Amino acid sequence: MACVVQVSLAALLLLPMAPAMHSDCIFKKEQAMCLEKIQRANELMGFNDSSPGCPGMWDNITCWKPANVGEMVLVSCPELFRIFNPDRDMGVVSRNCTEDGWSEPFPHYFDACGFDEYESETGDQDYYYLSVKALYTVGYSTSLVTLTTAMVILCRFRKLHCTRNFIHMNLFVSFMLRAISVFIKDWILYAEQDSNHCFISTVECKAIMVFFHYCVVSNYFWLFIEGLYLFTLLVETFFPERRYFYWYTIIGWGTPTVCVTVWATLRLYFDDTGCWDMNDSTALWWVIKGPVVGSIMVNFVLFIGIIVILVQKLQSPDMGGNESSIYLRLARSTLLLIPLFGIHYTVFAFSPENVSKRERLVFELGLGSFQGFVVAVLYCFLNGEVQAEIKRKWRSWKVNRYFAVDFKHRHPSLASSGVNGGTQLSILSKSSSQIRMSGLPADNLAT
Repeated sequence: MACVVQVSLAALLLLPMAPAMHSDCIFKKEQAMCLEKIQRANELMGFNDSSPGCPGMWDNITCWKPANVGEMVLVSCPELFRIFNPDRDMGVVSRNCTEDGWSEPFPHYFDACGFDEYESETGDQDYYYLSVKALYTVGYSTSLVTLTTAMVILCRFRKLHCTRNFIHMNLFVSFMLRAISVFIKDWILYAEQDSNHCFISTVECKAIMVFFHYCVVSNYFWLFIEGLYLFTLLVETFFPERRYFYWYTIIGWGTPTVCVTVWATLRLYFDDTGCWDMNDSTALWWVIKGPVVGSIMVNFVLFIGIIVILVQKLQSPDMGGNESSIYLRLARSTLLLIPLFGIHYTVFAFSPENVSKRERLVFELGLGSFQGFVVAVLYCFLNGEVQAEIKRKWRSWKVNRYFAVDFKHRHPSLASSGVNGGTQLSILSKSSSQIRMSGLPADNLAT
């Protein structure tokens, strides 16, 4: 029986609320337990290769204990079938031990457990999970390239260095780290198309999962910082941005460090199984899940508060404009705030993990992977301040280039004489600085 494709587990683990165990690992775990049971039963019953009867076996679906000739063994349908068919009444499958060995199962798995339905569902799921993986791979790759470009722009221009953009830059870094951690985890854990990841338990593997969870939690907390900063900016009259920025940095990077460290310590002492990529203990998982859900809920409250403040400001007589323009500006402001605050995560924040799993995958993985791209475009490339600074640098470069060409044409003897490049550059720099000091409008410099 073919195992479910590995991407299903890889995709589900990207969610802030990962399932305890996936299908391919469930079968591997059941197989290992079956072999142990068979060995214990053989020792208890005194079975060996030459003994009459039927030896215990794993038929790739369920476990059959050793039996004597003429004995009938009954087993229940595997637990995995109950997960995929929760509304179906699961039956019992039997085999008879004959002199020729085990008989065929009766009733067949098709009839007793809905095995045909399971196979069709897993086939559809394999294709579905591969599609979702391709979607979030494209999304995170696009976001990573866009965010890197945005970071270069914000770091390059000194006039863009302010508290607001520093917070944006930290948010961009958290999105970049999240994308990188996803690629590393997929590459390390799920590069091979088998189920070996179910039993990996190395220090390197666990370190990767700790890093992955840290990046995800940090991303959520910097979304929370963005909301908190904007709300405080609108509410407080006197706002010491620089002093608050240090606290924002401590919250954005320090709180995830504490949460993930506590979780890793508890996993090490109380649930040190596998690669820490599956969460059998719900209580331990809440050490990470709790702060994430809390930050989402607080951000939602801040989002509502900011919308109320925007409504009050837009309806003020000083703003002017008719009612339709007010609502248009309000709608535009709201749509701009949603990706910055991560408000879309509230849709599934409190829903049970086994409810609307497919919708959650598309929403939180497929669409969520493009969130970094949307944030970079809205708050860097479409930012008026950023665009003005890029245009200013472009005009300055054109002016410098124009004077450099004009200088060579008017003084060709200098280019071949003993005047070195350093002297020419100093002259050009002095000329361009005089132009900037002259106070000419930007439009005149462009013509």
